[in-house]
Amino acid sequence: MKGNLIFLISIIFLLLVGIVMAGCVSMTPLSTAAKSGDTNAVKDFMAKGSNACEKGEYGDTPYMWAFEGGYTCRSEIYRILIDNAYETFNKGGQCPLLLSYAAMGGCNDITKKLLEKGYDPNERYGKFTALGYAVFQGQLETAKLLINKGADLDLAIYGLKEHASGNLPYLSTPANREAYNKANLGVETLNRLKPKQVEPKTNVAAGLTKEDLTTIVQAAVEGATKSQKKEAKPESIKTDIDKPSFAIAERIFGDNDLAVIIGIEGYQSLPKSDYSYDDAKLVKEYIKALGFKERNIELITDEKATLSSITKTLEAWLKNKAKADSKVFVYYSGHGAPDPSTGEAYLVPYDGDPNYLSVTGYPLKRLYDNLGKLQVAEVVVVLDSCFSGAGGRSVLAQGARPLVMMTTNTVIPQNMAVLSATQGSQISTSSPEKGHGVFTYYFLKALKDGKKDIAEIYSYIKPLVEDDAKQLNVQQSPSVSPDVEKLKGRFGLRK
Repeated sequence: MKGNLIFLISIIFLLLVGIVMAGCVSMTPLSTAAKSGDTNAVKDFMAKGSNACEKGEYGDTPYMWAFEGGYTCRSEIYRILIDNAYETFNKGGQCPLLLSYAAMGGCNDITKKLLEKGYDPNERYGKFTALGYAVFQGQLETAKLLINKGADLDLAIYGLKEHASGNLPYLSTPANREAYNKANLGVETLNRLKPKQVEPKTNVAAGLTKEDLTTIVQAAVEGATKSQKKEAKPESIKTDIDKPSFAIAERIFGDNDLAVIIGIEGYQSLPKSDYSYDDAKLVKEYIKALGFKERNIELITDEKATLSSITKTLEAWLKNKAKADSKVFVYYSGHGAPDPSTGEAYLVPYDGDPNYLSVTGYPLKRLYDNLGKLQVAEVVVVLDSCFSGAGGRSVLAQGARPLVMMTTNTVIPQNMAVLSATQGSQISTSSPEKGHGVFTYYFLKALKDGKKDIAEIYSYIKPLVEDDAKQLNVQQSPSVSPDVEKLKGRFGLRK
């Protein structure tokens, strides 16, 4: 029982110690019927005097068990129980976490009535608040009701972030990965709602229009708008790579050298790729410090990194500016995805959809082919992404299974080197402690520590990335193509 089930266990008082010691959980007859989804039995017990607020041995109630069964206010059984619980509360009865369960289930009328009666909009269990629960379950209308009545967004965001970090070490498990992504999406949603927050304590019915709601739901589904501000790395996260500094004698790049840097953290309709925005900005600072001219660097991030923008930059801008002696550097940080039918790897643009990669993604093979056609001295490609769909910086079409694949399964031109964050079915992960992708952090550290070319950098970072990833309970090992022996003495990044 992992992922979302862990989340559910925490909110319905399934005391783990009791389960281990007793081997079972004592439930009331109504709770048993609610959990099993037996609507007729629920109605029968209710008619005989049972109520939805009656507590089991560990303080659990029937509506808690019903929610564990996956029900919401659109389900008859959950609706019956929540209505009955509200009636009990309205008559002075005690119903544990009633607001939270009404919010999680999308029971907007009950949520509204509870708030109008003065129910605390910041009701919480552990680190989660009612608002955090609502957003985690995708109940955006309910979230707006809570916000209108003064629910604390920062408190809800804190709980969601804690839940995400709790699942971070276990992302190899689909359920945990789903919980991690849902918590991060909840954080993004609440951050987007902050500027549009309705004045607290206003009348909910008067303060919320259909147009308001449509705007909020669309923003939550489609992701950040063009005006969305990026969250800067917290001031508390300082590392030894944050300020690049190279002597003039160490700079290797000149007037004709070109760089394309792509970093996509906030996607239009996909989970975040943590730290990709900040990583891309820092990579730009490094290559400028190593001699690239500002006019010869294209930095494309988040909503600017659409498929059309990426295609234009890689296939037109580079081609138009390239000269015979140019050295080209391409860096990508963001999601990758596999095509389940062909196994082909794709970069996922800001507006990409893993369900329609052939028309919304940028094929990795196409990247190598077009870079290989450039009449230039050499090309270095650095990819902090993964392409199996198994998690981390990768996504997968709905219903598809993760694939075992190599990121460089095409022939690499002789004047090109590709340094990637992972191998095969591994995931590219990030470090909350460092505030960077693990691979990007050590790639930049290698440059700062004096490693001069791709072969040296790869040999330096491989064991470090592997060790750091293990601390995050992830298997990650960088890959390079062609092999190290063929790379030695070539593809320098500094003197």
